[in-house]
Amino acid sequence: MKAELELAESDGERALAERLRGDLSEAFDLLGLVESSLFQVVRVLVLDDDDRLAELTARGLRRLGYEAESASSPRKLRPGEIVVLDLSLSASLRPDERAMLVSARPIVVTGAADPASRAMADELGAYDYLVKPVDLGGLAAAIQRRVELKL
Repeated sequence: MKAELELAESDGERALAERLRGDLSEAFDLLGLVESSLFQVVRVLVLDDDDRLAELTARGLRRLGYEAESASSPRKLRPGEIVVLDLSLSASLRPDERAMLVSARPIVVTGAADPASRAMADELGAYDYLVKPVDLGGLAAAIQRRVELKL
């Protein structure tokens, strides 16, 4: 496949190469769905403005058996991926990122428990709302409830 892409690009067939990449990406997404269903793999994206905290959370979730990744900004979600979102990121979201998160129904984590923060979480379509410091077991339980909702 790689050789085909390199030949297509060297021949100036950029559109073909892009289409092949898109098809390959779609195939991997579908394979991921099958893998998730078959092996009950739960993919989690931890979004937090604190990179270190995001990675510590993701690492803890990986130890519990989740396929977890951390990031400080949203990216295209993989099929079936569950989002754990630090509410502080909501102010910097672009409209397309906000729409993507609303459709993902994230699990919101925040240091604030005031009504305005809860309202912001509701605007994001939050599935759950956890106040920091979040116990890893409590987060795992929220993720599991979210998984069961998808079944």
